[in-house]
Amino acid sequence: MHGFFGRILKVDLEREKYSIESISDDIFEKYSGGKGLASWLLYTHNPVGIDPFDPDNCLIFATGPVTGSSVWGSSRYGVFTKSPQTGLYSESYSGGRVPEAINASGFDAILIHGKSSEPSLLSIHPDGADFHKAGNIWGLDTYRAEDAVNKKFKGLYGSHKTDNYKKSGTIVIGPAGEKLVKFAVIENDYWRSAGRTGTGTVMGSKRLKAIFFTGDKKRLLFNKNKVLAFSKELAKEGRDDPGVLAYKSMGTPMMVKILNNANAFPTRYWAEGRCSHWQKISAEALHDRCSVKPNACAKCFIACGRMTTIKNGRHAGLKIEGPEYETIYSFGGLCLVDSIEEIAYLNDICDKMGMDTITAGNLCAFTIEASKKGKIDYKIEYGDVDAIADLLYKIANKEDIGKILSEGIIYAAKKWDMEDIAVHTKGLEPAGYDPRVLKGMGLAYATSDRGACHLRSTFYKPELSGVIDPDQTKGKAELFIDFEDRLTIFDTLILCRFYRDLYPWEKLEEIFQQVTGISTDKNSLKIISSSISDIIRRFNIREGMKPEDDKLPEKLHTKLEKTGHTITKKEIKTMVGDYYQLRGWDKNGIP
Repeated sequence: MHGFFGRILKVDLEREKYSIESISDDIFEKYSGGKGLASWLLYTHNPVGIDPFDPDNCLIFATGPVTGSSVWGSSRYGVFTKSPQTGLYSESYSGGRVPEAINASGFDAILIHGKSSEPSLLSIHPDGADFHKAGNIWGLDTYRAEDAVNKKFKGLYGSHKTDNYKKSGTIVIGPAGEKLVKFAVIENDYWRSAGRTGTGTVMGSKRLKAIFFTGDKKRLLFNKNKVLAFSKELAKEGRDDPGVLAYKSMGTPMMVKILNNANAFPTRYWAEGRCSHWQKISAEALHDRCSVKPNACAKCFIACGRMTTIKNGRHAGLKIEGPEYETIYSFGGLCLVDSIEEIAYLNDICDKMGMDTITAGNLCAFTIEASKKGKIDYKIEYGDVDAIADLLYKIANKEDIGKILSEGIIYAAKKWDMEDIAVHTKGLEPAGYDPRVLKGMGLAYATSDRGACHLRSTFYKPELSGVIDPDQTKGKAELFIDFEDRLTIFDTLILCRFYRDLYPWEKLEEIFQQVTGISTDKNSLKIISSSISDIIRRFNIREGMKPEDDKLPEKLHTKLEKTGHTITKKEIKTMVGDYYQLRGWDKNGIP
C-alpha cells in the first residue's frame, strides 16, 4: 500500500537476532500507521499481565506514512510499550531531526523485546540490525552519550548496498533510565524527548543504552506531486497565521501568561491557579533575560523551540532548548521557583539525567508538601532551587529519599500516607492546565489512555479560546471526542500537535488520500480513530484498569484557593458517562 513500507523489524536483544516481517494491507486500512499500527502490535504481541520490566514487554518505535515527506510537521516518531509508571498503555512522541533517520531505515515499526546480557547499543539500518556493547558509554549523561554513539558509528555504514546512507541519528537514555527510575525518558537531538510514561525506563530495563538509526529509504507516496503542492500551499497559508506567529515569536512559554490570566496555572502543588511571580518566569522574561533564537524540527515552519543561552548569573553560558511551558509550570508554578534562569537549570538537570520534567517537578512539589506537613524528615522549601536540584539528582541516582520518589507518585504517596493530596490519574501527573477552571481538561485527564494527559486532545485550546465555555460540562464530551479523534489521526500519520489549527478534518482527508491512495472522508477517518481507541481500551482493561480509574484525584475536587473554582465528582462522572456512550462503550467503559 502507498505510504507504508509494509514491513516491520523484530529485534531479540537476548539472542542478538532479528527478523524482517511483512504487514498486510488490511491492518493498515483498519489502524493506519504510527500509533494505530504500534497499538495493534502491542496488543497482539505483549503477553497479558506482563510486568513492564519483563524482557518480553515490547518496546515499539514507529514513524508514520508522512514521515520523510514534504508534509509540514511530519518529523516525529512514537514509542509504545507497557508503562512502568502506570502499568498501562504507554505512548510518547518526539520531534527534531532524528525521526527522519528512523524512517529512513525503512520500517513502519521496530519491535524490540528481550534483554541484553550486558549494557548494549543497537544499530538499525535497511538490512536489519547490528548488536554492539555499550562499554563506557553506559553511565554517560544523555548529551555525552548521544555524541559518543554518533562518533562510534560515523562512517560505519558506508558499505551496506549503497556508498553512504544519507540519514542517521541516535536516541539515548540517561542515568535515570539505566537505574530504572520509572519516569525516565528517551532523548534525541540533545533536547528532544519522548518524555512521558517511562519509555526510557523500559529501554534501560533491557540494558539498551542507545539506538543508532541510518538509511536512505523513502516511502512511496500515491501522488508525490500533489503532496508537494499541498505542502507549498499550506506554507503560504500558514506562515502568517496568528497562531504560527505566536509560537514562532514566543514558543510554548507564552502559555504562562495565558494560563495565569485564566486562573488555571497550577501553583504551590495545585493549591492555587495563579502565580504571583509569573512575570519572572514568562516568555517575556525568557526573551528579555536570555539569548533566545527560534528553533525548528525538520519539516517545520513554526519553529516553536527556544534555543536559549543564559547570559548572566551563576548559570551564565548554559545552553538548552527550552524551557517549555510544561517545565516552567512544574518547577515555576508547583515548586514556586521565581527565576526563568533557575528553571532552565533544573530543566538541564532533568535532560542530562533523562527524566520527565512534568513528573519530576510534581514530585519535587509533593516532597515539599510532605516536608511541610511533617510526613517526612527532609528539609526542602518552596522556591529553594539548590534543594530541588539536589533532590533531582537523588531521584536520578535512586539515593536516599530519591529511591522512594523514583518509584513514582502512587508509591511515594502510599509510603508517606499522603494519598489524599497526591495529584495524578492512573499514576501519571497532569500537565499545567487546572481542570477546576478548564473542566474539559478534567475529562481529558480522567479518560486519557496513558493517564493524566493533555496532548491526546489539547482540549485547553477550545476552552481558552472561547470555542466552548470552560465551565460547561453538559454536552462537552461530544466536542471533546471530535478533538480527540482528529488528534488520534495526527498520531497515526505522525504529525506535530502545533499544526492542529492548520490541519482540520478536510486537510487530513487530503493528506490521507494523496499519501495512501485511499479515498477518505471525516467519517472513515473517525472509524480508524475509534478502532484505535477501542484496542487501546481493551489493552488497558486486560492489564487491570477499572472504570473507577477514570477519575480525578481527591485534591482536584477541593476548591482553588483565592478564586474558589472547583470541579465536582458528579460533573466528572457525568462527562465520563457521556464519553462512554458516544464512544459506543457500555456503562463500564468496555468497548
